[in-house]
Amino acid sequence: MTDRDEVAALKVRVDQVLGRFVAQETDQLLAIDTALGPVADQVEAAVAQGKRLRAAFCYWGWRAAGQPDSDALVRAAASMELVHAAAVVHDDIIDDSRLRHGGPTAHVALRAALRGRPRGATAARALAMLVGDLLMSLAGQLFATSGLPAAYLARARPLWAALARDLIAGECLELLRTGGEPDTAQSLQVIRYKSAKYTVEQPLLIGGVLAGAGQGLQEGYSRYGLPLGEAFQLRDDLLGLFGDTELTGKANTDDLRAHRPTALLAETWKAAGDADRERLRTLLGRRDAGPDSLTAVREVMSRLKAPDRIEQMITVRVEEATRALDDLDLPAHAAQALTHLAHAAAVRRH
Repeated sequence: MTDRDEVAALKVRVDQVLGRFVAQETDQLLAIDTALGPVADQVEAAVAQGKRLRAAFCYWGWRAAGQPDSDALVRAAASMELVHAAAVVHDDIIDDSRLRHGGPTAHVALRAALRGRPRGATAARALAMLVGDLLMSLAGQLFATSGLPAAYLARARPLWAALARDLIAGECLELLRTGGEPDTAQSLQVIRYKSAKYTVEQPLLIGGVLAGAGQGLQEGYSRYGLPLGEAFQLRDDLLGLFGDTELTGKANTDDLRAHRPTALLAETWKAAGDADRERLRTLLGRRDAGPDSLTAVREVMSRLKAPDRIEQMITVRVEEATRALDDLDLPAHAAQALTHLAHAAAVRRH
């Protein structure tokens, strides 16, 4: 198989692991009480779709360290997707996003189960928060029961703790900086902790540590994973405002309504004069932001060439990541797969 074929085949295996595991867990939830049906539905919906990049990086962290293919490792890698599903559910609540993968987000979908109840929307958000909490718990369970030796799993526990801490730190920093003076360095720090590390670097390191990777290889993984993770999120920010909603499955107005402190906004702000800054102040953070607001913000950003600068930042980071691969003595098939994944993460339309 080519590296592209092998990456595609891995996605199928991860989908199968997640489908079986989550079905078993939701069956146990329903055994408690069938009234939990709407919650079980959202747990399943949260993992039903995805690029499975995080699982792929974990898997190739293992393979690049010289280990053979392993069904147990695929199960451990699949747990990374449950972390991502939990983060997405929580992030959608925080930002009050209404669409994900072209369908309603968990807190929106759960309103149907509470229609006619007092404070139904608030209760639906609380239920969705608990769905996210359950998904994070299930991630740990799938990892622990993957079938890998206990000694291998013990090596990775500190990385799991770091993953959770960094992810929460990034979410908190984004909230603390929302609505403040846009700053590119601060935006890149949010990107690194909220998304970049848990998307690429930490899954890669977990796979490597499970495989017994030495310190030098782990450092190489970080030199590859951190810039690539940042490129991934910078692309996400561009797609958030300028992407095709039919492909992204998300509303283009989410970042406007949430007034997210993205690098795209920071680069726009840095180049903007007083008039453009005043215009942005009137458009950002409005709950009723619609197509006209989106068009106006896009116009300012494009005129000031902020998207072009973000594209350049992505290119620089992908080149940095691929150079890091060149410096590592990796098995050829693993190096090819990680090169393919670098482009799949950063050069995409959804």
